[in-house]
Amino acid sequence: MNRIDETREFVPVRIAVLTVSDTRGPEEDKSGDTLAERLTSAGHILAARNILRDERSAIAAKLRAWCADPAIDVVLTTGGTGLTGRDVTVEAHRDVYEKEIEAFGTAFTIVSMNKIGTSAIQSRACGGVAQGTYLFALPGSPGACRDAWDEILSAQFDYRHRPCNFVEIMPRLDEHLKRRP
Repeated sequence: MNRIDETREFVPVRIAVLTVSDTRGPEEDKSGDTLAERLTSAGHILAARNILRDERSAIAAKLRAWCADPAIDVVLTTGGTGLTGRDVTVEAHRDVYEKEIEAFGTAFTIVSMNKIGTSAIQSRACGGVAQGTYLFALPGSPGACRDAWDEILSAQFDYRHRPCNFVEIMPRLDEHLKRRP
């Protein structure tokens, strides 16, 4: 099934973390802390970190700005993936996506079902690509962030992971934008 190919070198990825919350500040941002700790412990680079309120246009603007930043390869957001009226992170992500990674939401639901049962259906975790940058919207709980990183994203952002991973196709994510002779 999945394995690490020790003949390949690890390639660190530059990852930004955005927490979406109307109530959390830096001291209460346990989910952002969880993601930052997990990704740096894995050898990746925390390229940027921020907290924004649940405002669709502001979230989309931050996603676009980070996608345009050549120092950022991946954006992980936490929060705003639920069903309440203020949960607009998924809509903001979809405003930005060029391509959606539909299987991420499915994989996340499977992982969540094994942890929290049918409550997993209340999450709208999603992933996509824009301007050659990966974007993933994760729920706002530290446990959900751990599950997404530990069970899915850590392997996909490890260049050594076989049979395939996100890192090896990164150079081709924006090939449609390049001029052809």
